[in-house]
Amino acid sequence: MTIRVLVWGENRHEQAEPEVAKIYPDGMHNAIRRGIEERLGERATVRTATLDDPEHGLTEDVLAATDVLTWWGHAAHGEVADEVVERVHRHVLSGMGLLVLHSGHWSKIFTKLMGTTCTLRWRSQNDRELIWTVNPTHPIARGIPHPIEIPAQEMYGEQFDIPTPDELIFISSFTGGEVFRSGCTFRRGNGKIFYFSPGDQDYPVYHHPDVLQVIANGVEWAAGDPARRELPTLLRYEMGDFFNGHGYRGAMHNKESGQ
Repeated sequence: MTIRVLVWGENRHEQAEPEVAKIYPDGMHNAIRRGIEERLGERATVRTATLDDPEHGLTEDVLAATDVLTWWGHAAHGEVADEVVERVHRHVLSGMGLLVLHSGHWSKIFTKLMGTTCTLRWRSQNDRELIWTVNPTHPIARGIPHPIEIPAQEMYGEQFDIPTPDELIFISSFTGGEVFRSGCTFRRGNGKIFYFSPGDQDYPVYHHPDVLQVIANGVEWAAGDPARRELPTLLRYEMGDFFNGHGYRGAMHNKESGQ
């Protein structure tokens, strides 16, 4: 199966800040796109969308044709339309994979899926990050060195206000002694979510080959079966009926019928 990937980027820093544009002349989203294409080859088709596209590039038709969505946002979380967030949320619960990158931890979609503030400690300095693999048998850790060294990066540290991850794959350490759960997975409905923290706009992290390999591995892990894209459904079963559920909308919706 060819994985249909949509790389979504806010694309604001690249437009407004010359130093960021110098690092990513055609945007972080295109750097991530190229990294996935180079590593997955014919196993994936990769498109991009940005905040300023109509409906943020996240229309119903686009999401229906997406197996995995990657999300990078930072300066304009509040500009993402609530109806688009609801649409993405529904597709994740129906089985679309989601990779949330770096400051996407504060995006509307991630906080909605987590149900927490998703806040953390941070320090915006030229710091060194070491990414340690704590679950080397996980598919996302395949081919990843232990540790990954990122010479220049922003510090993210605990407490990271997220639910306990289903799987913790990476933790990071910084020169100030801080640690951070930098790579973790969650399952919501029928969808799989991977959060991966490296990637501040002020540093060339999305040119780092090991970071791009983690993202490509995450895409393969999160991809669902497009033939089974559906929300979890409430069904009523008769005694001995193992296969054929009957529609049931719940007590509040069945009051008028007396059921």
